[in-house]
Amino acid sequence: MTPPEGDVVRRVLQRLVAAPPRVVVIGDVLLDRWWAGSADRISREAPAPVVQVTDRIDVPGGAANTAMNLAALGARVVLVGAVGADEPGERLVALLDAAGVDTAGVVRASGLATTTKTRVVGGGQVLVRLDEGGVPDDDARQSVLDAALAAATGADAELVCDYGLGALDGLVRDGLAARAARPALTAVDAHELAPWAALRPTVVTPNAGEVERLLGVPLAGDRAADAAALRDALLAATGATSVVVTLDRDGTVFHAPEGTGRTLARPAPDSQANGAGDTFAAALTLALACGEPMAGAAAFAQAAADVVVRQPGTSVCTPDALAASLTSGARTLPADALVAALEAERRAGRRIVFTNGCFDVLHLGHTTYLKQAKRLGDVLVVALNDDESVRRLKGPGRPINSAADRAGVIAELACVDYVTVFGSDTPIPLLERIRPDVYAKGGDYTPAMLEETPVVQAAGGEVRIVDYVSPHSTTSVIARARALSDVGSAADD
Repeated sequence: MTPPEGDVVRRVLQRLVAAPPRVVVIGDVLLDRWWAGSADRISREAPAPVVQVTDRIDVPGGAANTAMNLAALGARVVLVGAVGADEPGERLVALLDAAGVDTAGVVRASGLATTTKTRVVGGGQVLVRLDEGGVPDDDARQSVLDAALAAATGADAELVCDYGLGALDGLVRDGLAARAARPALTAVDAHELAPWAALRPTVVTPNAGEVERLLGVPLAGDRAADAAALRDALLAATGATSVVVTLDRDGTVFHAPEGTGRTLARPAPDSQANGAGDTFAAALTLALACGEPMAGAAAFAQAAADVVVRQPGTSVCTPDALAASLTSGARTLPADALVAALEAERRAGRRIVFTNGCFDVLHLGHTTYLKQAKRLGDVLVVALNDDESVRRLKGPGRPINSAADRAGVIAELACVDYVTVFGSDTPIPLLERIRPDVYAKGGDYTPAMLEETPVVQAAGGEVRIVDYVSPHSTTSVIARARALSDVGSAADD
């Protein structure tokens, strides 16, 4: 993250603490369910994997996920939508209430089945998604409109989330467009934007596919350049004052009265992008409601989206996670937080790779073996010896760089996902807690030489030795630097 973006994030977070805005979210709400477990055999009834379910995770999705993100970032949130009078609906409302979202505007419609998306995950792979749910009738839509109009009174902003599930069709959309008064800021995140043009929104947030459907123009090749060239067409077709086109790995392009600009993303696997658009829309609306101009609001929203694409499943962005992202590409966590984060990664079926070292002066040998270590799994954890343990291991002249500096450098490597610092002479206490799938070491070791090997294997993991880059070592780098320093000093004499 560039320093200006860091300044924006800090400024918005400070404003949220001082005066959290009241935001109304109106839209299609749903429940995301994840059933996860091992898939080690094939059914005799059909050529299908048998999943031994060990985890069942429920999280709010759609507009409910957007509301969760707003609440997690510090906004005062009212959610308006429709659920059925059924178990998924009650579960969804309970999760929202627990997160601090005001659910007074959530209509419980009899005869409506709550929209539910259940993903069955075996061995870390989504094998099937089961979609259930119905479309609200006109009576339910009228109740949604009444709740939306009431909630919008006195609100700082409203965010419409239309995923095409039917809750906002017809009289809800028409009623929102026809009202005499509304909040100063109206944002729309919709799969189909043309029907919302009559609302004259402040900002809309289409993705690349939605732009293509709206304008009938493909975004191919340099998508950012194509989106930038469509400024006039996008503003005209959406009826919006500003448009932010989200391009996943390519960041965003925004068109606002003050001009056109873009943000850059930190790429992540597409499999982890679930809900990132909800986070972006929530953070953009929140930053604009805090008085940030479009360039700053887009940077804030991009930073929040970058946080959630590195988290498993449908996730939310918190101020702590945003603040941590200002200083590193990876997440630098203390042991307790690391263990919790890795348990979530493991539940999502990801293979954990662990390695450790002093990493005092980073060189080619380090980066080569860290990249090789990452290829052994999905998530790479790098544990650094703290300054005291480095001195015990390497002598009184070490470390050259402090633990904070070493962690900051390692965290910027694209192959690293988590960084932590430990104080023992070996990482065995940490290994016992983390129980990695793979323990990777670089150098001229064998597994039998490592006292960590029995600990890793006892927990079901394996020890792998990656390539040793012989001409490169921290000791040799420091020796060469000191020799050059001595030569320079002699020349000065």
